[in-house]
Amino acid sequence: MKTVVALRHVHFEDLGTLAPLLRERGWTIRYIDALLDDFALLDAVTPDLVVILGGPLGACDEAMYPFLTPELEFVRRRLRAGRPILGICLGAQLMARALGAPVHAMKAKEIGFAPLRLSAEGAVSPLAALGATPVLHWHGDQFAVPAGATLLAGTALCPHQAFAIGSKVLGLQFHLEADATQIERWLVGHACELSQAGIDPCALREQAQRHGTALALAARRTVEAWLDSAWP
Repeated sequence: MKTVVALRHVHFEDLGTLAPLLRERGWTIRYIDALLDDFALLDAVTPDLVVILGGPLGACDEAMYPFLTPELEFVRRRLRAGRPILGICLGAQLMARALGAPVHAMKAKEIGFAPLRLSAEGAVSPLAALGATPVLHWHGDQFAVPAGATLLAGTALCPHQAFAIGSKVLGLQFHLEADATQIERWLVGHACELSQAGIDPCALREQAQRHGTALALAARRTVEAWLDSAWP
């Protein structure tokens, strides 16, 4: 039985629609509370898969949130070991930093459901299963593509939306895992950010209802393809 360790920063940003898929494939899921658990006691190498999930802080905010320093080292250890790792939003930014690439603020926040523009490489990657399906964007920072990585997708506002290194390292700026049936947790948990950005939660709720089913199906196909490539 394979094990996935998921580092979670806020409880409602979890594995979402990916959890049932992983369990169906016989995986055991273990969540780590990145804010409270002792990274010195965590094994970065043994788990079959590590997923670094999203959160409302920045990947460069370790001065304000010191736990990010040992978390970043945990990510570095995993990457050095060459073991499968998936980063989502904040997780992808931490992976980029661990690989030596900068993370910086964008001119505006990108929040809402919208499709990606796949690169030529992305169109023949597991992300091809997303096609034109709108995914959930919820970020104000952007990573640079790490040296040796391949850019897979972007948007007009954020050209760097996904990168890969081989078949075992995948960083996604967007949320393909978001469960539209749980969108109310996101809307309440990020209420202050939405207000500051001038975004109507009613509009996001409607988008989730309109695109949630298609996103869940496309996310399943994408992650199935990636898992099959990481464990041929």
